[in-house]
Amino acid sequence: VLMAVVVLAAVLALGAARLGGALVARARADAAADAAALAAADMLALGRGQGAAGAAAAETAAANDARLVRCQCGGRVATVEVEISVAGIGRLGGPARGTARAEVRPECLLGCADP
Repeated sequence: VLMAVVVLAAVLALGAARLGGALVARARADAAADAAALAAADMLALGRGQGAAGAAAAETAAANDARLVRCQCGGRVATVEVEISVAGIGRLGGPARGTARAEVRPECLLGCADP
């Protein structure tokens, strides 16, 4: 009986650790997506175009240890999706994904005069 309790406690501890790791990875992915969307929107606000916006999003995602999966940048809106690799045991691991959207205010299309 004691051995069963010890094994059950170990399994529960491992499950809690995996859940905690997954939550941290998801938060990191969301933060990386936020930063990438803001970087892309900055390029759009400066009139540098979709190519520069996508490059800025990819560079910012990489600086946050993430990989840019999708970037839809056009007009005043940048929507990005990034993923972060999560180490796991067998099939339990997988990437954590984050999505963010940033929009440029119309008065800021070529740089805001006042914040």
